[in-house]
Amino acid sequence: MEATIALRLPRDAASVPVIRQLLDSSLEALGVVPQIREDIQLMLSEACSNVIQHATPSDDYMVSTELSRDRCVIKVVDAGNGFDFSETTSPAPTSEHGRGLLIMQALADDIRFVKRQERGSIVCLEKTLRFVEDAPGLSLLLNEELEFEERIPEIVGDGPHIGNHLPAGDHADVK
Repeated sequence: MEATIALRLPRDAASVPVIRQLLDSSLEALGVVPQIREDIQLMLSEACSNVIQHATPSDDYMVSTELSRDRCVIKVVDAGNGFDFSETTSPAPTSEHGRGLLIMQALADDIRFVKRQERGSIVCLEKTLRFVEDAPGLSLLLNEELEFEERIPEIVGDGPHIGNHLPAGDHADVK
């Protein structure tokens, strides 16, 4: 089983709790341990908050999540002016802002940033899932996929990737 969520959201602070709650409810229903869920919520909040604060002139942004096997992959895509992630600096110790990228880097198992020339940015966050004992996610995400792989002699190609659908028919693949 693979669970996916994809939402196009208005670039408004009210959208952040909506996607956080939707993803957290899914993770909780699958039995993901609370600490991993909290890390994912914080990473997601920081990525979305950066879009809301910095992705001008875009009116909306897209969040896609994929829960597959023991991984949660989150892609936050905006259509703003783009951002050069290589030119970020560490905030001053007393600063109240500017820690979002550091927080995401500290919590994610893998993080990738893509600047799309004059078409916005993509932040891709990955986190390994851990489950409570007897969690539904253990059988739904892990066991069925292992059984399926045993029945298929060979898998050819990469298959579809969630998050390739961007605003206005735009396409980008972040691997």
